[in-house]
Amino acid sequence: MAQYLMSVLDETAGLATTAEMAAIDVFNEQLQADGHWVFAGGLASPDTATVVDGRHGEPVFTDGPYLESKEHIAGCWIIEAPDLDVALRLAALGSKSCNRRVELRPLR
Repeated sequence: MAQYLMSVLDETAGLATTAEMAAIDVFNEQLQADGHWVFAGGLASPDTATVVDGRHGEPVFTDGPYLESKEHIAGCWIIEAPDLDVALRLAALGSKSCNRRVELRPLR
């Protein structure tokens, strides 16, 4: 089975509502029951980010997100799926459960 990253894209910078969290919990339980679950997690708001650049000598630490954007990654799932069609179906269900757009990318 291939692994995929499903990134949750958020424009609100707000936390999920109680109803959204309940729907996410149901989705997570179904992923686990069906053997697709690898990992999932929510992220703190972008203003808590630190960009670290250690490429050239001493590392440089910059507060805030890497990109200034109206959209940010609010969380992710890593799933296993036998093929892209199944992964796309799961991404659609994930998008519905969290009430946000989801980007699907295969892991190498």
